[in-house]
This record gives sequence, structure tokens and C-alpha cells, in this order.
Amino acid sequence: MTKKVEFLFDFGSPNAYLAAKALPEIEKRTGAAFTYVPVLLGGIFKATGNVSPAISEAGIKNKPEYGRLEIDRFIRKHGLTKFKFNSHFPVNTLQIMRGAIAAEMDGILPAYFDVVASAMWEQSLKMDEPEIIKAALDAGGIDGARLLARIQEPDVKAKLIANTEDAVARGAFGIPTFFVDGDIYFGKDRLREVEEAIAG
Repeated sequence: MTKKVEFLFDFGSPNAYLAAKALPEIEKRTGAAFTYVPVLLGGIFKATGNVSPAISEAGIKNKPEYGRLEIDRFIRKHGLTKFKFNSHFPVNTLQIMRGAIAAEMDGILPAYFDVVASAMWEQSLKMDEPEIIKAALDAGGIDGARLLARIQEPDVKAKLIANTEDAVARGAFGIPTFFVDGDIYFGKDRLREVEEAIAG
């Protein structure tokens, strides 16, 4: 029986980018297909009282350094040579996350994800400025003007809110979050457990 596996993401999370790069291999090994679910990380933080590691770990000796070490290990393990930390971080992702909803509605979310993830975490673009968003989408073969118009539509805005509220209701407090038949797993460092849950 096929299990329902979900990947909740926001482009503002470098760990979501890194995790996404490991998902195709998990899909190949297990036969599962992850459903990509756009949510707004800022909305999750607001609803749960959580904050980013950059804030929560500020002033803690050794912990931020260890976090970077874990990222470096993950990058080496998966051969992610294109990763580049975004020089504009943190980027307000409201527009590009609404864009993900519009892309999903239009049936082009996989292509949109690849283009925007690359713009954020490989090209280090400031993806909260409409002209930069449009240029990145156009360069990736997506109609940037159309997507930017779509993100103003009420149904697109409402769907992103609904996804975010649902994520919190199911236990999410950060990104990336995974669900396997409704069971929650948080963080790229839980991918082994996610795969075991799928296989089990």
C-alpha cells in the first residue's frame, strides 16, 4: 500500500533546499513520491512562537558553528556543489511562496521549485524584489509576469494561509517538515527516519 509522504517547504530555509536535493534518491530507493506543500515559514513562526536559529542560537558558544559543520557534512554527503548561502538572507518569501501556490494550481510546481530554489540557494538572488523574481522565472522558462499577477489573486493568498494553518494544526513548528502517513518528522537530519518510515 502506497504511503502518503509530504514535504512542507518555504524557500527561505536553506535546510529545505538541502533536503529537497536528497529527496529524489529516497524516491528512487523507496518508490515513494513526495508531495511538495508550500507553506509560509514566517506564519508558522508567528503561530508557534518559534524563531529562526539565527536568533535562537545567537550568543550560544559553539552551537552555530556546529550547525554549519552539519550543513557542510550534508553538502559533502550529497555532492551539493552548487549550494551558496544567500547573501541577502533573510529574504521575505511571501511573494515566491504565493508563487509556489499559483504554480501548483497551474501544474508547474516542480519546474517552479527548481527555478526559485536555484535562484535563492545557488545564485544568491534577492528573491523578494518583483523585478528579480520576474527575471529569474523568465530565465527558467516560466512566465514571470503571469506568475507575479497570479500571486495577487484571492484564492492563491487563501491557499497559502490554509496550508500554513494546517501545517501548524498537524504539529509543524519549522521547515523542512515531513509527514509520512500523517506522522511528523522535522529537519533534514531526519531524512533517514523518513525513509525508514516509508520503507517500513
